[in-house]
Amino acid sequence: MRKTFVLDTNVLLHDPGALGRFEDNHIVIPIEVVAEIDRFKRDPAEKGRNAREVSRLLDDLRAKGNLADGVPLDGQGGTLKVVFCRGETLATLPPELKGGNGDNNILAVALEQQQLEAVIGDQPPVVLVTKDTNLRIKADAVGLIAQDYTSDRVAIDDLYPGFRELWVSAEQMDRVRLAPGLEIEGLALEQPLQPNEGVTLIDQSQPNHTLLARHNAASATLQPLQRLGKARLGRIQARNREQSFALDLLLDPAVQLVTLVGKAGTGKTLLALAAGLNQVADERLYERMLVTRPVISLGKELGFLPGDVEEKMGPWMQPIIDNLDFLLGGDEHHKGAGSRGGSRQQRSSWSDLKAMGLLEVEAISYIRGRSIPGQYMVVDEAQNLTPHEVKTIVTRVGEGTKIVFTGDPYQIDNPYVDAESNGLTWLVERFKGQLLAGHVTLQRGERSELAELAANLL
Repeated sequence: MRKTFVLDTNVLLHDPGALGRFEDNHIVIPIEVVAEIDRFKRDPAEKGRNAREVSRLLDDLRAKGNLADGVPLDGQGGTLKVVFCRGETLATLPPELKGGNGDNNILAVALEQQQLEAVIGDQPPVVLVTKDTNLRIKADAVGLIAQDYTSDRVAIDDLYPGFRELWVSAEQMDRVRLAPGLEIEGLALEQPLQPNEGVTLIDQSQPNHTLLARHNAASATLQPLQRLGKARLGRIQARNREQSFALDLLLDPAVQLVTLVGKAGTGKTLLALAAGLNQVADERLYERMLVTRPVISLGKELGFLPGDVEEKMGPWMQPIIDNLDFLLGGDEHHKGAGSRGGSRQQRSSWSDLKAMGLLEVEAISYIRGRSIPGQYMVVDEAQNLTPHEVKTIVTRVGEGTKIVFTGDPYQIDNPYVDAESNGLTWLVERFKGQLLAGHVTLQRGERSELAELAANLL
């Protein structure tokens, strides 16, 4: 049955393309939403860009007719209408909701559409679509159907892990090591293997005999991990199978997009940086390593930060610098992390890489409009990005660039996304079947025994 969807402002600010995602149903936009979009269009951040895009889309639809009467949407069979809030409908709201604010006006429009349904027998059911939890509660209280906007949500419990276990015979395990590998045709697979998916092969006759392999989708074969022993990663080495799968993807230039998801301490950022330094400074596969992260703080803001752009970015990029110090500090860091001489030596190491043009650490805020060719790019704390921001970043990638996204969906500081609507999990789900992409969900913490215990208990 065709429905009438009343859209809240936050739906359009979250996804300007939402107008085209309701198939052949009717879309109603309260005039209050248009007014709120107009107030947001001067915002220099993503909200402002989305508001301007929505305004342009609505203006283009005016060419098809009067928005108050309803206009058809291209290729879907649905319609779009802009509706005013009538005073008599607003008066029917409970006394607590008669303040006339934006939410109450949107509720009144949705109630009016529902009343039309009661008067006109064939009027479709009315659904209020909003990402505002409190507005959904209010709608339920006044007898309206309310739903979250879920077109870009990914069930975190069902997130693609990037690897699996597979029981095989001893003869099949031996064939994996021989070119061109073990053909997947004929294997007992519950679900089809994704490109670049990691596989732990277990010998049916000797369960303690295992082999780590990766799915080569081009040849439809399983091949052993080939790059772990060849790369110069210093003190960094894989401590578990997930890290082995991750490093194999990170060190493979053919895999141009890698996503690493995991709780705190699983080694996401450290592995990405170690593989990047190897391919930039040693193998010279890329011109430089570009590291960036969202400028979103944990807790209350500190306020204005003095200095130039690099000095302002210092506090935000300190976790990256700490990891680089560990990778570049040599044995002195391991033996005496608190010595001043060791600290100066470590600082000069990554500073020298910057001076040689092999390393750049910068804010993600200035990436729009750029083209980034021939670089190894790491986007840390990507769980704080929206799907639109992730799309903006990936579309900046030029020829010969590899991009790595790392993050923990359970540690989100951005108030406008959650574990199921953030850009990182959305990217994992969208790219899981692509030949150029690979993903691993890291499960075991390796930072310290205490950090692992805290991640599990707290």
